[in-house]
Amino acid sequence: MFSVTVRDHMMIAHSFRGEVFGPAQRLHGATFVVDVTFRGPELDVDDILVDIGLATQHVHEVVGALSYRNLDDEPAFEGVNTSTEVLARTVADRVAERVRAGDLGGAGDRVTALVVTLHESHVAWASYECDL
Repeated sequence: MFSVTVRDHMMIAHSFRGEVFGPAQRLHGATFVVDVTFRGPELDVDDILVDIGLATQHVHEVVGALSYRNLDDEPAFEGVNTSTEVLARTVADRVAERVRAGDLGGAGDRVTALVVTLHESHVAWASYECDL
């Protein structure tokens, strides 16, 4: 299995509902380093899994749509705690849509899975994996 990972980052504001979140129930900011890993068993005729430039561009667009926003105000997250896990799944789903649509060139024929990891800090992160 081959894998290619590209990295970006996002800065968001949000709050959580539920006593388990303690002071994070109040509006606060978070900065995430975002790693998106494309996986697949085969390379193309040029010996690549995915064009890194295209992958970087599309991940940046997906992450950029979330950046510098108060996620509490976003209709897509109404009634949802935007935990690190939920945000990792959101990024994965949105990147997967682009892979399936052919926006990353021929990668849609080769990429069979995605792993998105959001790093909250150097000691804590969460990932979401999906098959394509």
